[in-house]
Amino acid sequence: MKKFRLYIWLLLAFPLVSSFTSPGTVNIALLKYNGGGDWYANPTSLTNLIRFCNKNLGTNLNEDYATVEAGSTEIFNYPFIHMTGHGNVVFSPQEQQNLRTYLIGGGFLHIDDNYGMDKFIRPQLKKLFPELDLVELPFSHPIFHQKYEFNNGLPKIHEHDGKPPQGFGLIWQGRLIVFYTYECDLGDGWEDPDVHKDSEETRTKALKMGADIIQYVFTKN
Repeated sequence: MKKFRLYIWLLLAFPLVSSFTSPGTVNIALLKYNGGGDWYANPTSLTNLIRFCNKNLGTNLNEDYATVEAGSTEIFNYPFIHMTGHGNVVFSPQEQQNLRTYLIGGGFLHIDDNYGMDKFIRPQLKKLFPELDLVELPFSHPIFHQKYEFNNGLPKIHEHDGKPPQGFGLIWQGRLIVFYTYECDLGDGWEDPDVHKDSEETRTKALKMGADIIQYVFTKN
């Protein structure tokens, strides 16, 4: 069942054109969580990323992305879930179990620290997978080398504390199931140009890295 679900997601995201098959669409989702953090930050980011992927990767993602709660069974309808925010994150025991089941079963979670989430999300990830440690992905990892090449890893989109951007992962039985982007703020770079006044070059770097994440999830993961 898990392999069948992943196969269907792949076909929908990268549709095959044939005389008897009409292309479908696949939804990705934004994670709604408790604890007081602004899970709803960057409201235009996912729509812009989806448009960029559909145009440049040939994906067939629905621009009307979903919002899903951490403890909902609806989470299993979405192969890719994005999470962002600046503040506190709390997963209840039921939400932990639900997310864990989703990720082990083939789902993927991208967490983008919007500045201030780091000290809250790390303990929650440890509760989610106590047997795993967040590891920094090497620049050679395939997630940085899809359609677009990022030989030095994540691009620096916003300054934050001036630290270099880092990409961390949780790896379950050889499969990357959580990708955590830190000191990078990809989501800000995905937003409409007038929101953060980023240059076109900066926005393009952010969108290309986001597209690499999407391509990795649907073709490599």
